[in-house]
Amino acid sequence: MKKIYTWAAAQAVKKLDPRQQMKNPVMFVVYVGAIMSTVLCFVHSGVPLWFTIAVTVFLWLTLLFANFAEAVAEGRGKAQADSLKQAKKDVTAYKISAPEDVAKKKFVEVASSDLKKGDMVYVPSGVQIPADGDVIEGAASVDESAITGESAPVIRESGGDRSAVTGGTTVVSDYLVIRVTSENGKSFLDKMIAMVEGTQRKKTPNEIGLQIFLITLTIIFLTVTITLIPFTDFSSVLAGQGEPLSAVIVIALLICLAPTTIGALISAIGIAGMSRLTKENVIAMSGRAIEAAGDVDVLLLDKTGTITLGNRRASDFLPVDGVTEKQLADAAQLASLADETAEGRSIVILAKEKFNLRERQFRQSEVKFVDFSAQTRMSGIDYRGDVIRKGAADTMKKFVTENGGNYPQQCENIVADIARSGGTPLVVVKNNQVMGVVYLKDIVKNGVQEKFSDMRKMGIKTIMITGDNPLTAAAIAAEAGVDDFLAEATPENKMNLIKEYQEKGHLVAMTGDGTNDAPALAQADVAMAMNTGTQAAKEAGNMIDLDSSPTKLLQVVQIGKQLLMTRGALTTFSIANDIAKYFAVIPVLFFGIYPELGQLNIMGLGSPLTAILSAVIYNAVIIVALIPLALKGVAYQEKPASQILRHNLLVYGVGGIVAPFIFIKLIDLLLSAIIL
Repeated sequence: MKKIYTWAAAQAVKKLDPRQQMKNPVMFVVYVGAIMSTVLCFVHSGVPLWFTIAVTVFLWLTLLFANFAEAVAEGRGKAQADSLKQAKKDVTAYKISAPEDVAKKKFVEVASSDLKKGDMVYVPSGVQIPADGDVIEGAASVDESAITGESAPVIRESGGDRSAVTGGTTVVSDYLVIRVTSENGKSFLDKMIAMVEGTQRKKTPNEIGLQIFLITLTIIFLTVTITLIPFTDFSSVLAGQGEPLSAVIVIALLICLAPTTIGALISAIGIAGMSRLTKENVIAMSGRAIEAAGDVDVLLLDKTGTITLGNRRASDFLPVDGVTEKQLADAAQLASLADETAEGRSIVILAKEKFNLRERQFRQSEVKFVDFSAQTRMSGIDYRGDVIRKGAADTMKKFVTENGGNYPQQCENIVADIARSGGTPLVVVKNNQVMGVVYLKDIVKNGVQEKFSDMRKMGIKTIMITGDNPLTAAAIAAEAGVDDFLAEATPENKMNLIKEYQEKGHLVAMTGDGTNDAPALAQADVAMAMNTGTQAAKEAGNMIDLDSSPTKLLQVVQIGKQLLMTRGALTTFSIANDIAKYFAVIPVLFFGIYPELGQLNIMGLGSPLTAILSAVIYNAVIIVALIPLALKGVAYQEKPASQILRHNLLVYGVGGIVAPFIFIKLIDLLLSAIIL
């Protein structure tokens, strides 16, 4: 942290460049005021020189503190950007013309910076992937620790939803042939570095709206303070006592009354929100995405991996009449021996645990394994004349009836009961005779009910998306505690569901990783794509989760809401501060002309000079005091917006009014003692 603070201090001075200051209109007013006050140090302005110098010093400190707050927020992302830059280096790429060139060893060595979109490259084991791309041939373990921080390698292979690879990662086994999908300088790594450093951070709609409001307030105060010089000049002559306000006092008064506190911290709050997201290993492609996450009121969540553990497990063997449970377990285990999925392995293990059925050793000549395919939707084994298959109920019913067999009503009843309980039925058939059903159970993650309950308290509706049939989907939805579900989901009805909610005025968030998720991701207001997903999904999303954890969407929503809560709380505090400073300082400035106003000097401030200087000092110091809150964010509360508003008004509104009275009085006492 010391290194970040040192860097931020230097940046605070560099940010005094007028071009930088003009980006924040409220602080630009302070900048102009500080310059004018500096000039007045060399011109007689009707007030003591020490007062002019003191005001000038604290106006410049106000600017430096505001710049420092922004720089500290930026510095937090600088360390990660530096490590990403190390991963982004020019390496040698083995360019090929066609995948078959790999076997012929026909490679052309080129620099990775010379690769263009559409080029094909061969990446052997131990070599860094030169550019973003899609795997078109091969399967390999890839070390993505340079980007995700996770040391365990991941599998990348052609086809499916795990075919996307990122430049800067390293192949650690086998080889890959990839097709480059990004131009030089526009890779995922380039985008990450730009977003982490903040060079691509654009003001969000809410931030722009707040800034317009702050500018309006500043213009009002500017208009009022400018008229004070001729007004007090006229009033002092008319009253025959007192003196008109000097230019230095008017400048100081303007800075005190303008919303400089939130104006100084508004950029830091936005950058810190993005930094908190980065710490969770989520890269936002725009600041608007984080802000929208805070406004989201509908969450679309995949069942598998988000609500359930992702791997269904065999929990029971349910035979039909005339078949024993052990016979069914034996047939199911045989059909699952070549099934390397988690479900297949769980069937083998359950048969072993319940009936001590061990995996058998086969001679290659006596066995033929039938792998699962999307077309057949079944798998199995041909063994010693027996034909054993297992698969989805509708598939197996069609298989049995087409081969002249009988599909018993009892099996249909068992399948329906399993579906109603939220499980997945797999029907086992041996020699065209239905043996029974394997009950695969989805395991709902611990704690998800509580999370969804918290979301409900905040006014967020949760919708589970699943490819399961409606009966199974309804059972899982009830167990998990989601508000609604979409069963037998397809890319089209996912997108239509999002559109339907958006047309009703809702903001929708969802996660996805496959090409079939891309249309819905592109439609959603907050779309978090998985880093393990396809290039199409990444391009459609406005956030990318480097850890590829679907549940991360809940944390993203919390971070977005915390960002909005922090901005709202500090805006409330800043405006309350201005109100308090107005009533604390204004009466003291005018009781020389109108002595009766001295009765409004409820704080008993010593003199107009100490009063205004106390306010200027407080105005500068309060920015420093609030930097930790702006960076860390206010405490996250899972409450409706109306309750959060009441809490902000009570804590930050009342606190913003009380604090200036206390600290301006203490500073005034100290200044009065020093002057005396």
